[in-house]
Amino acid sequence: MDESGDLGFDFTKSKTSKHFVVSFIFTTDKKPIDKIVKKIYKGFSKKELKGHPGTLHAYKEKPVTRIRLLRSLAEKDVHILTIRLNKQKVYTRLQDEKHVLYNYVVNILLDRMISKKLVPLDHEICFVASKRETNKFLNENFTAYLKKQTKNNHELDIHVDIKTPAQEKGLQVVDCVVWSFFRKYEHNDGSYAEILKSKVIEENSLFP
Repeated sequence: MDESGDLGFDFTKSKTSKHFVVSFIFTTDKKPIDKIVKKIYKGFSKKELKGHPGTLHAYKEKPVTRIRLLRSLAEKDVHILTIRLNKQKVYTRLQDEKHVLYNYVVNILLDRMISKKLVPLDHEICFVASKRETNKFLNENFTAYLKKQTKNNHELDIHVDIKTPAQEKGLQVVDCVVWSFFRKYEHNDGSYAEILKSKVIEENSLFP
């Protein structure tokens, strides 16, 4: 899981996004996704490798790299869920509770994943989220909230990991996925998201 956009609500600032997007990739085997990242790096020239930070980040990559990654993902046995938050419609009380809002949005997707049985429910579900906070308390709160909601609503235990893209290659792939949908909403460019069309199980808006 990864997100794109920000949770700022001061729209007078030019860098404040109008949308906040969260995307999930579901798979029963993460190895093919990890291999996508390795394959991308093998395709880089020595010059490109020398100037590269070591992890793929959609915003900074060349269009040809993004397209290669997305086309490779579209060939894999995966499902994608994505949700768009129209920030201009968010209730004022939630604007002041950004971490509560973030947890709420992620839990909606997690709930839909389980309800749609996109992953085997008779095995342990391993949920990996891209690390966005350095605050240990907030990360622990996020993990506890998701585990509690999943247990209460579905009587399921999930394993929650918060990792960096360097630690978990699959997060570099989902970064490109969520960037593609963010670009579709924020910049009216759906060309990247279109590549993934066959893999999208659900694409919804919150506070439309």
